Amino acid sequence: MKIALMGIGKIAVDQHIPAIAASPDWELAATVSRHGTVDDVEAFTDLEQMLATRGDIRVVSLCLPPVPRFAAATAAIKAGRHVMLEKPPGATLSECHSLEILARKQRVSLFATWHSREAAGVAGAKAWLADKTLRKMTVTWKEDVRRWHPGQDWIWQPGGLGVFDPGINALSIVTEILPDPIHVANAVLEVPENCQTPIAASIDFTHPGGAQVHAAFDFRQQGDQIWSITAETDQGTLRLSDGGALLSIDGTQQLDANDRSLTGEYPRLYARMAELVSQGDIDVDLAPMRHVADAFTLGQRIMVDPFVE
Repeated sequence: MKIALMGIGKIAVDQHIPAIAASPDWELAATVSRHGTVDDVEAFTDLEQMLATRGDIRVVSLCLPPVPRFAAATAAIKAGRHVMLEKPPGATLSECHSLEILARKQRVSLFATWHSREAAGVAGAKAWLADKTLRKMTVTWKEDVRRWHPGQDWIWQPGGLGVFDPGINALSIVTEILPDPIHVANAVLEVPENCQTPIAASIDFTHPGGAQVHAAFDFRQQGDQIWSITAETDQGTLRLSDGGALLSIDGTQQLDANDRSLTGEYPRLYARMAELVSQGDIDVDLAPMRHVADAFTLGQRIMVDPFVE
């Protein structure tokens, strides 16, 4: 199937373009971007023009920042195109609900992707936790914003999510592997004096079984980057590290039963999108976004030193 990619920035170059190129399901037939292009691929700077002139392209994958994504997705869906959304799927929950309603009305597929759920250790972690009693879960997601989001001012503006842009990856894993739903009990958000979104967050959750669940996100990490989830249960301790790529139980590294490590997160997302299109289906899970919204609602805001790129 022919696909168009909108937003040729870092995530598109690092992940989407290689995944599409390696896939037997897709042909990158066009790009839409103000500045970025891909060699030997037709380039547009306007989405409406692409939709009007390339009726042969059935699918649009959106790598835009969250705020402008809703307008682009709406235009593509109204034009009868299937749409794939980079995470988070929108700037607000209401936008995402509206897109799903529109996609169903237009009878097109819509996929709200969560790439971290496709990390190699996540499926094994979910299976192992299914029959265990959780006692404590600690989520630590600390990375250097200057390394991963260089020059991306949008992340500090309303709708940009700040530290929750990577933090939502952790939440996407947590909501996937826990057999019981949790919800935010309280949060502390550290916001730089010159920004609108937090640079760090500390969150406590309520678990129906009384387990202690805590998450710490920080965009100021230097040196080793930390993306880990530790779950202490009545039958041992599970640890996901390296963003979910590594799984250990009681300190012993686990082999993945499905050998998911042989393929990457984004190739699996694009394989899933191909399935949705062929089946005429929709996959929009907003559980990770609900936690972010609740943290912003309940969070105590503390002003910290200005962010300097």
